[in-house]
Amino acid sequence: MTIKKFEVGDVLEMKKPHPCGTNRMRVLRVGSDIRILCLGCGRDVTVPREKLEKNIKRVVMPSDGK
Repeated sequence: MTIKKFEVGDVLEMKKPHPCGTNRMRVLRVGSDIRILCLGCGRDVTVPREKLEKNIKRVVMPSDGK
C-alpha cells in the first residue's frame, strides 16, 4: 500500500459524499489522525489516516506550500 501525499490546506475529493451532499474536504491537520473540514456544511471531522487514505479519490487542489 502506498502512502498518499497530502498536506495542510489541500482539498481532497472523497469516493463517497458527506451526508450534506458534497464530496470535497479541506485538510486542517496531518498526523496519525487527519483533521478535515467539509466544504459543503463546514463540519470538522477527525479520521484515522488509514481510513482516510482508503476513501480519497484524488487531491483536487494541492496547497501552494504556505
